[in-house]
Amino acid sequence: MRLMPNTSHRTRFVFWWLALINLFVGAMVGVERTVLPLAAEARFGSAFGAAAVGFVVAFSFAKATFNLLAGVAADRYGRRAVLLTGWAVMMPVPIMLAFAPSWSWVIAANILLGVGQAFTWSMTVNMMIDVSTPDRRGYAAGINEFFGYGGVSLGAFGTGLLAAQLGLEPWPVLLGAAVALVGLGLSLVVPETGDVTRPPPLAWVRGTGFPSVLGALTNMKDGAVWLAIPPLMAARGLSVAEIGLVAGLYPLVWAAGQPIFGPASDRHGRRPYLLGSLLLQAGGLAGLAVAPTLVPALLAAVVLGLGTGMGYPVLIAWTVDRVAADRQASALGLYRFFRDGGYGAGALLLAVPFLAGPATLWLLAGLLLLAGLALLQRRAV
Repeated sequence: MRLMPNTSHRTRFVFWWLALINLFVGAMVGVERTVLPLAAEARFGSAFGAAAVGFVVAFSFAKATFNLLAGVAADRYGRRAVLLTGWAVMMPVPIMLAFAPSWSWVIAANILLGVGQAFTWSMTVNMMIDVSTPDRRGYAAGINEFFGYGGVSLGAFGTGLLAAQLGLEPWPVLLGAAVALVGLGLSLVVPETGDVTRPPPLAWVRGTGFPSVLGALTNMKDGAVWLAIPPLMAARGLSVAEIGLVAGLYPLVWAAGQPIFGPASDRHGRRPYLLGSLLLQAGGLAGLAVAPTLVPALLAAVVLGLGTGMGYPVLIAWTVDRVAADRQASALGLYRFFRDGGYGAGALLLAVPFLAGPATLWLLAGLLLLAGLALLQRRAV
């Protein structure tokens, strides 16, 4: 039976328990982001950057595709079953990454991580919205994303610390396995929060089109920035430590903004935050494209992080606002399909010779501004 949203202690407990689960979901990505570059260099004698585009594309399209399937499955079979399936899929990932005999094993582990992330993260956000009232959807999405990206940061930091102190094997892989086991254990005690229905499989859900476009542009930007910052900043004379500071400040501001902007959109409406997000992201990309030294690059990273944090939870809440309750998971599955497919699209842009480097950032900044103009023309947001 569905756990109905109310103000009871039990419902609040389930809400924060799901947020805690998403901390561990994010930590699985953090573990991978640290182990993978180390494994690439130690085992295969090549820098991660040499295969980064293919890696990002594989993760992006695996996660995007299974976001779509997760949404439909959740509406048909329940959120809890999909959540547990996601953890089961991710169980072998840390061991495969740490002991992969070839790069193909790394890609296979990366695809499994994308599938598991699609199932687990999609379900935690759906379930947190389930147990929230309609006027707190932005709050639920903001808290969910904050805990998830906080987990990414903690997982990456913890894995890097262990690898630096104790070596690549076996402690980092044991940390990853422990994260998966704890996440699964926490998920086993979560009640079902959704109504099981029988929607047509993979049916288009009306109202998800424009949010999906904005989500895709947001993650196209992120995929491009992830791969573009290191070579772009290195070409301008920044040290490795300075490049790491720029690359790390952007997601930190992004994560910190989400529990602020999500609830704010519940009070003031979605439109001003969606519009502000698009404008700030465009400005941050332009700043990174021209920043000659460290300080301007850091300022651009802050602007970019603010814009991303302003849009991420609000787009999730806006998507749910526009659909019937029994199609919520399917709608978010469609939205997350296009949003997370944007990672791969952004990475592929950088592989186009005449778009390499700043040209991709300028192109995406222009697309975000055009999306902002389209948003201004819409009567209802």
